[in-house]
Amino acid sequence: MAVKAKKRRYLQRTYMAKPGEVERKWWVVDAEGKRLGRLASQIAAILRGKHKPQYTPHADVGDFVIVINAEKVRLAGTKERDKVYWRHSQYPGGLKLISFRDMIAKHPTRPIELAVRRMLPRGRWAVSCSVNSRCTRGPIIRTGLKSRKSSIWRADRTTRGA
Repeated sequence: MAVKAKKRRYLQRTYMAKPGEVERKWWVVDAEGKRLGRLASQIAAILRGKHKPQYTPHADVGDFVIVINAEKVRLAGTKERDKVYWRHSQYPGGLKLISFRDMIAKHPTRPIELAVRRMLPRGRWAVSCSVNSRCTRGPIIRTGLKSRKSSIWRADRTTRGA
C-alpha cells in the first residue's frame, strides 16, 4: 500500500482594517417618534462599524452619526413617566436623581447620548467612538454637513445591508 503525500493547504488570512484604509460616511438619523433603546443600539452599531464588511473589533472603522429631533424620542409604556437617571458623587448622601421628563426638558440630547455611550464597550476606544456622534435639538444640523457626503438613514430600517 502506497501512502499519499499530503497536499499543503494555505489558509486565507483574516482581514484587519487599518485606520488609513477606512472610508467613513456621515449618517443623519431622525429620532422623531422612535424608541430610545432601539435607536441607541442601531446608532452604537454604526459607530462601531458593525454594518461594514471590513469590521475589525479592535479598530475604529465606524461611521459618523448626527441625530436630529433628539427631544422627540419616545420610551415604551409608562417609562416616560417612571424612568429615572441617577448618578452618585461617592460621598454619603450624594445620590442625584433626575426623571426622563426633566432630562428632556433641561437637556434634550442627553438621553440619547447616555444610551449610546452605555451600549459601546468601555475604555479609550469607546471614548473615541462616542466623539463621532452628535445630537441636535430640532431638525436643523449645526455642524456644516452640507459640504460632506452624507446619507439620510431612517431609524426604522435595520443596519444590516445599509
